[in-house]
Amino acid sequence: MPAAGALDSDGEMRSSPRVPRLDFIEAELAELEARDRRRRVRVVEARHGAEVVVDGRRLVNFASNDYLGLAVDARLAAAASRAEAEHGVGAGASRLISGHTSVTAALEQALAAWVRRPACRLFNSGYAANTGLLPSLAGAGDVIFSDERNHASLIDGCRLSRATVEIYRHNDLDDLRRRMAARSGRRRFVVTESLFSMDGDGAPIDEIVAIAHGGGAAVIVDDAHALGVLGADGAGLAPSTQADIVVGTLGKSLGSAGAFVAGSAALVDLLWNRARPLVFSTGLTIGAQAAALAALEVARSDEGDRRRAALIELRSQLGSALGLAHGVGAIVPIVLGADAAAVSAAAALEQRGFWVPAIRPPTVAEGTARLRVTLSAIHSSDQVRALVDALRPLVR
Repeated sequence: MPAAGALDSDGEMRSSPRVPRLDFIEAELAELEARDRRRRVRVVEARHGAEVVVDGRRLVNFASNDYLGLAVDARLAAAASRAEAEHGVGAGASRLISGHTSVTAALEQALAAWVRRPACRLFNSGYAANTGLLPSLAGAGDVIFSDERNHASLIDGCRLSRATVEIYRHNDLDDLRRRMAARSGRRRFVVTESLFSMDGDGAPIDEIVAIAHGGGAAVIVDDAHALGVLGADGAGLAPSTQADIVVGTLGKSLGSAGAFVAGSAALVDLLWNRARPLVFSTGLTIGAQAAALAALEVARSDEGDRRRAALIELRSQLGSALGLAHGVGAIVPIVLGADAAAVSAAAALEQRGFWVPAIRPPTVAEGTARLRVTLSAIHSSDQVRALVDALRPLVR
């Protein structure tokens, strides 16, 4: 039998019955299209403060997690440039080989101090952090209690751990108690976001910690969307609690890229040895690390306090105008229900000059497709007022 992929006498490629065909991909895409769930990337051609240029059109950007407006701050670009001039652009290797620089060490130390934990370990993304952390701690015979609306990275981290996973109802402390009482395990963990990325509501962390610790479970809090926005010095919602482990990100309020896990010195040492996304990945670029250090300095300063105050004022303005005053932080969801309704609304807003993404399953539950408005400290009150006018016909 000729080898798969060999040429016949006419120079044509022979197919082999042993080679799988990929025709099904087009059908899969067509099905997603029919259900209004096919995703397409948009090219951002330029950024000007809170505005972006997409497909040649200037839009006010309400689609970014750049909560403090630092991603477009010239000080971050300058810090990145200086560090790259001294250390080079790429880390050159995984951190355990030779990719751990003085910039990396300084950033880890600064982040640990910010979130008031003994030690910290950098990862290349929030997804890498959560899928590295959970399998490093939990395994077969253990049990993880996870909020039903946790981010996909937490969900996948739970799955990869091979622990038994108990999903408790969103922010339902009674359901958490019941499930913890009914399920034993060698090791037990409770995992929650502090500020939920698609709903904009906060978790009752102190109560969760009390329940978990009372049941012999450690608590892991993903503080990604509160970090920089809420808490003393913008350190998020978790640092003031007794949560055992804090996960944070550098790619939202800090305007750079990457993420971190903070906790005990023993924890971060264990991650060197078990967290596969850390051990087997080249380190973050030097520029991204230096930019995050510069952003952290701003976030912890009086300027950071002013930016947070401006952001919360804009949140109050938008929420009050639309009757959506519940929730904290920069995320304002507008639930429309059907996927098609969310897609149509996002397109209508774009025609009015606003970029607001349509969020559909599987990111959110069936029947809860929505617009996800995210605010930044560099939005103006006039921009928010104009968005409110454009949104009124969509909010019943």
